Amino acid sequence: MNLKDKVIVITGAGRGLGRSMALELADRGAKLALVDLHADDLVITANLCREKNVEAQTYIADVANEPAVEGLFTDIVADFGALHGLINNAGITRDALFIKVKEGKVVNKMSMDQWNLVMDVNLTGTFLCAREAAIKMIETGCSGCLINISSISRAGNMGQTNYSATKAGVAAMAATWSKELARYNIRAASIAPGFVATDMVLGMKPEALEKIAAGIPVKRLGQPEEIAKTVAFILENDYISGRCFEVDGGLRV
Repeated sequence: MNLKDKVIVITGAGRGLGRSMALELADRGAKLALVDLHADDLVITANLCREKNVEAQTYIADVANEPAVEGLFTDIVADFGALHGLINNAGITRDALFIKVKEGKVVNKMSMDQWNLVMDVNLTGTFLCAREAAIKMIETGCSGCLINISSISRAGNMGQTNYSATKAGVAAMAATWSKELARYNIRAASIAPGFVATDMVLGMKPEALEKIAAGIPVKRLGQPEEIAKTVAFILENDYISGRCFEVDGGLRV
């Protein structure tokens, strides 16, 4: 896919990885539909993209709300007239141990609120956005690509039963869609980042960051721009489908 003038939707586009993805695709001439719940952050991202002389529109939507997502993609196609790509980047964490035990007694457990909220945003939100994007691609006759943002935690991580389950799920969904949607010229893939230097990660204590970096073979955190370049690589290479790309500095081999 030549990204010049292609319409790409990015969820969670207000900051962090989403903003880096938007700027990378803007450099390649894509038209951008930027989705988030935080209007102020979206405006900043959109203005940075417009400085690169590309069209960028902003949309406020809860990706876990089915009517909202249906309306979102209807609005995007009405505004742009086409849809060629979706990056399912929106996601949250609500970390907790599955069961916390102290002196032989269970003192806490992961709550249903912690479980359901992460499932709603990370898994259901990804499902809904991809479903509606695929429908619009088929209806408009556009060849397209769906990219889910998974995580190294898809293999399991302490304190992240909920998050790990969703990130394994979005990788599996992309593989499934690659099989189901190929007949419509729609590809699907996923990216599993390792530890990336987003604002959230950089907010950790310096000693914790040093310990994390020391355990990565390349001895540093990833940069958001490196994940963004992987997004562009998948979009531009029409023979990529069904795979999960682990971009983690060699942490999982």
